[in-house]
Order: sequence, then structure tokens, then C-alpha cells
Amino acid sequence: MLDVLLPRRCLVCGAAATHLCAACRDGLPRIDPPWCDRCGAPTEWPVQRCRECSGRRLAFTRARAAVAYDDAVRKIVAGWKERGLRRLADDAAAIVVERIPLPEADVVTFVPADRRRQGERGHHPAERLARALGERWQLPCRSLVVRVRETERQRGLALADRRRNVAGAFAARPVTGEVLLVDDVYTSGATVSAAAAALRASGAAHVNVVSFARAVRTRG
Repeated sequence: MLDVLLPRRCLVCGAAATHLCAACRDGLPRIDPPWCDRCGAPTEWPVQRCRECSGRRLAFTRARAAVAYDDAVRKIVAGWKERGLRRLADDAAAIVVERIPLPEADVVTFVPADRRRQGERGHHPAERLARALGERWQLPCRSLVVRVRETERQRGLALADRRRNVAGAFAARPVTGEVLLVDDVYTSGATVSAAAAALRASGAAHVNVVSFARAVRTRG
């Protein structure tokens, strides 16, 4: 009855469908090789470090994302994060599994939510994505990272300010082995690197990062 009164429409094209129609789903911009081996940014040829991450101390071993953060993906993420369309986490997880090989991992965890923003949204997108990926990859999902102080919104901050904003913002519960850290969107890598640093300090051998989308600048 609800679908009759309020028919679902694709967030990208507006067609009457689920929140993401098959055509738009298949058309989401893939992030394919060549890429930076460290941060996963698209490059003109394979490199160990690109201009985006060269010279930076990154606490994670590798980062990979399924799709580039273009206008279509922005609409999906906005619906998922700001409009409470929680089922999109399952769609995002399915796309990630299709496009990203399973990294070495013993456990899946996620970047923790800012309590105020989670209260506004009523859910935490990164956690829902991590749990959906854990089910698909048959890995345990645990809440390992905690925020030890509140931070400003990263959106709109310069890169150096992003790093300072999240420096020391996380702690982690004791953990061993290979950890897969999940976030919904990779923008500059500052947040996942800070969370990965906390995991490494708590015993993780390596931390690999997976996200649904990432901001793509020019190819390095």
C-alpha cells in the first residue's frame, strides 16, 4: 500500500523503480586499474605512491573503493546518509563485493560515527556497510574503534585541516591480525588513516581500507 501511495523512484534518474534502478546501478563509475597501490586513486599507470598520498604518513596498508564519487553517486550517498534509506547499505555492499577483491582480513570493523550526527540520522552508514560486507565475505564484524573526542565536520576543510581535525580522535580495543576498516566514502584518507593508526596501536598487524565511494581528483 505504501508503494502505491508513495511510489519508489530511482535516486539517480527518477524512474519508478527501487531506490537504485538496474541501469543506473550498472552505470555507476567504476574505479579500475591502473591505480595507486597504496591509496587506490586512479592513475595513468600503476604506481606505489601517487601525488595524492606521496609524502604522507598513512597508517593503513591499502585503500580501495568501488565507485568514483560523481553526481550520481552523490545522490545515492545523500539518500543513504541523510534521508535514512538504510537498505542502500545492502546495495552498496553488493557493489563493493562485485568490484573489489576480498582484502586479507581476519575481522571487519568500521569508522565510528560522530554521536551527534548519528543521533540526527538515526543510523550509522559505515557500520551498516561493514556488517553487510562481513556477511557477504563471511568475516566477523566487530566495533573496534571508538571516538575519544568530538571533531568538526570534515566537509569543506583543507587537507591539512582535515588531518589536524581527526589527529588523536580515535582509540581502539585490543585486536590482532589483519583488520578490514570500512567507511562509506573516502575523501582525503585523513579519517581512515587516523582510525587505522588507533587499530595499529592496539595490536593490528595491518589495516586495509574499503569504502563504497571515493573522491577522485585528476589521475596521478
